Amino acid sequence: MLKMTIEKILSPWAQNVSPSPTLAVDAKAKALKAAGEDVCGFGAGEPDFDTPSFIKEACAQALADGKTKYAPAGGLPELRKALAQQYQDYGVLEEANPAQVVVSPGGKYSCYLAILATCGPGDEVLIPAPYWVSYPEMAKLAGATPKFIFAGDDQGFKVSAGQIEEALSAKTKMVILNSPSNPTGCLYEKAEMEAIVELACRKDFLLMSDEIYEHLLYDDKEHHRPASFSKEAAERVITVSGFSKTFSMTGWRLGTLVANPTIAKAVASLQSQTTSNATTFAQFGALAAVQDWDQAMQAVKDMLVHFDRRRLKLLEGLQAIEGISCLRAQGAFYLFPKIAELGLRSEEFSARLLEEEKVAVVSGHAFGAEGYVRLSYATSDEVIEKGLDRLSRFAMSLD
Repeated sequence: MLKMTIEKILSPWAQNVSPSPTLAVDAKAKALKAAGEDVCGFGAGEPDFDTPSFIKEACAQALADGKTKYAPAGGLPELRKALAQQYQDYGVLEEANPAQVVVSPGGKYSCYLAILATCGPGDEVLIPAPYWVSYPEMAKLAGATPKFIFAGDDQGFKVSAGQIEEALSAKTKMVILNSPSNPTGCLYEKAEMEAIVELACRKDFLLMSDEIYEHLLYDDKEHHRPASFSKEAAERVITVSGFSKTFSMTGWRLGTLVANPTIAKAVASLQSQTTSNATTFAQFGALAAVQDWDQAMQAVKDMLVHFDRRRLKLLEGLQAIEGISCLRAQGAFYLFPKIAELGLRSEEFSARLLEEEKVAVVSGHAFGAEGYVRLSYATSDEVIEKGLDRLSRFAMSLD
């Protein structure tokens, strides 16, 4: 029998990292559904649509053709080449250099490798809050220290360059930007992003720009890529994205990273020693999407019609509930309403809402934002309508 204590069995990294609260909420909701409960789930961080058929067919053909062996650690050469051309067209790359592109097993892993390749003990990673739940844990796993800058709904959930400058220290190595944002759906305007990039160049720190929701935009808004602003910006911005959210490919685990040659090479080396490569035949599906971009984006446009309708339906319903206020999201598929006036802390609010009304939301505490909750509208209109009725009833019961 093993006699070591937990402290001796587990490494400091394993002891200090927290499990993903968003995945935990989604798993609990699915377990309740499996047990026969009528659950309205707003916790999922993935589109509820199928992957476009032509992408699946390309993957299936690759599998049938025996594309089941190891691929180069950085990704299929033809996929890296196609992505490099795309990022040159975006203005992110000066030249279409495939060596500056790394294909990974998911956007989450791209984020982690970006931090792991550049940050370590003694470094600070500045993270605007509300933040995606994994950023702080990734910084800790790299041995770095996460440091938070809060921006509430009064700021549109967006930190300013001035706030970042006040938080800088001699230990600051990286600032993380996520636009459009998970969990808020906020989108940085070009001038706001330019001010942050100017600060990064002047104060000499790295930016990780998580752009996984870049194509999920509403109200005729435009996505701005900070690496495209100047040659100096491109040197210090690590651009992370992927196929998961745009093409409803969350289970495929295909992320991308674009960076200067030194960082990209380090990321590919780290990947070679950890996961080897993203699944080979899945990469052929991604290649089909990039090579037939018009068809791929038409599928996205079709999906956005439904997301936009649900966004407005959920927003209107939330704003009609006394004690709840909510900003209009401009991207992704989340709303982040403020529930502080209802008198419960967000964790208790979320737990009781699930227990009493069988409505699953994610506590704002998980995102570094007490007094808020996250709802995903990547669900059906029926679930939204039923969930709003239950949420309204729950809010009224708190009077």
